[in-house]
Amino acid sequence: MATAPTAHTTHTNQTVLPRRASQPTPSLFPIVPSHGDTDSRAARDSSGKHELPAPSAGIARLAASSPLSAAKRGTEYFLLPVKSILNRCDSERVPFGWTVNPYRGCEFGCVYCYARYTHEFMDLDGADFERKIYVKEHAGWLAGRDLAEEDVAGEHIAIGTATDPYQPAEGEFHATRAILERMAQREGLSVSITTKSDRVTSDLDLLRKIAARSSLFINLSVTTMRPRLARLLEPRAPRPDLRLAAVRKLRDAGLAAGVLAMPVLPGLTDRDADLDALAQAAAEAGAQWFAASAVFLMPSAQKQFFPFLEKRWPKLARSYREWYAKNAYAPEEYRKQLSVRVAALRQKYNLDARPDRAERPAPERQLF
Repeated sequence: MATAPTAHTTHTNQTVLPRRASQPTPSLFPIVPSHGDTDSRAARDSSGKHELPAPSAGIARLAASSPLSAAKRGTEYFLLPVKSILNRCDSERVPFGWTVNPYRGCEFGCVYCYARYTHEFMDLDGADFERKIYVKEHAGWLAGRDLAEEDVAGEHIAIGTATDPYQPAEGEFHATRAILERMAQREGLSVSITTKSDRVTSDLDLLRKIAARSSLFINLSVTTMRPRLARLLEPRAPRPDLRLAAVRKLRDAGLAAGVLAMPVLPGLTDRDADLDALAQAAAEAGAQWFAASAVFLMPSAQKQFFPFLEKRWPKLARSYREWYAKNAYAPEEYRKQLSVRVAALRQKYNLDARPDRAERPAPERQLF
C-alpha cells in the first residue's frame, strides 16, 4: 500500500502549481437530482484509479483519476488534485463569503448529512460519502496562494461547511492543519471552524496564533446528549461528552467557542428535556453561544436517511416523508416553534445566539 504524503509538505522552488481559477463554487444548497450508484459497479485498474463510466468534466474527471492512497476501516482515501482551497460562496442563505473544505466526503457517516450531494458532482452515489474520502492535495500551499490573491478583507471564511475538517483522515493527511498554518501567518482574517470532533484541540497552538492576529471562533456540533442515539445517527463521530470537553479546553485556552445543535431531528432529538440537557451541558462547558436549526434533507440525504428511519421508527419515517415531500426544509411552523424554544434556552442558560455577540472573556482556569 502506498504511503500517503502529508498535505503540508514543504514545496521547493521548482514546484509549479496553477494560478487560482476565478470560478465561484455552486450554492451550498443547490437543487440537484438524485443519481444512481454508478461507482459501486465501477472497476479499478492495477494503479488503484477509478474507472467510472463516461465521467463528466471538471471535478468528476479529477475524482476518476485520483490515485488510491490508503484504505482503512472500510474507507478508501484518494488524493484529489484541485485548483484552489478557498472557494467563493454566493449563496444568500449563509453568513459567509468563502468556504474551505480540506476533504470531500466525511468518514463520520452521519445518516442525515445534507452534504452527500457533493459526491454526486463527482459521479458518485451519496452512499459513498463516508466510504470514499478525497484529500485535497497541496492544501497548505494553495491556501497560502489563495489568501494572497483574493480580497478577503471584511468577508468571513468558514471552514467545514460540507465535510468535517477534523474527521479521521486529518490524523494522517493533516490538510486542515496545513491550511491553518497559512492562516496563522496573516492578519485581519475572519475565520470560523465547525466540527463534530474533539481532534480540533490538537491544533491549539495554531488556533491561538490565528486568534491573536485575526477573528476566530469555533463551533462544536452536538445533536444530542444521549450517547446511544448519537452513535446511531453519527456512527463514527466522537461521543457528545468528548465534543463538550473540547469546548471547555478551547475556552480554557482563551478561544471563542460555542455549540451548534445542528441539526435538530424532529421526533428524535427535539424533546424539551433533550434540548434543555444539551443547552445546559453547553453552558457548563463554557460555551459562549448556542444555536439550533432543523435538519435539512436534500434528495441525496433522503435516500440514505429515510430507509434508516423506516427500519427503526416506521411511523416517524412516514411523517418525515410527508414533511419533506416538497422541499428540503422542515415545515415552516415547526422551524418557528423551534426558534422560540431555543431562544428561551439561551435566556435560561445565559448563552448568546451568535459568536459576534459573545464578547465575554474566557474564565480563568488552570489548564493542567
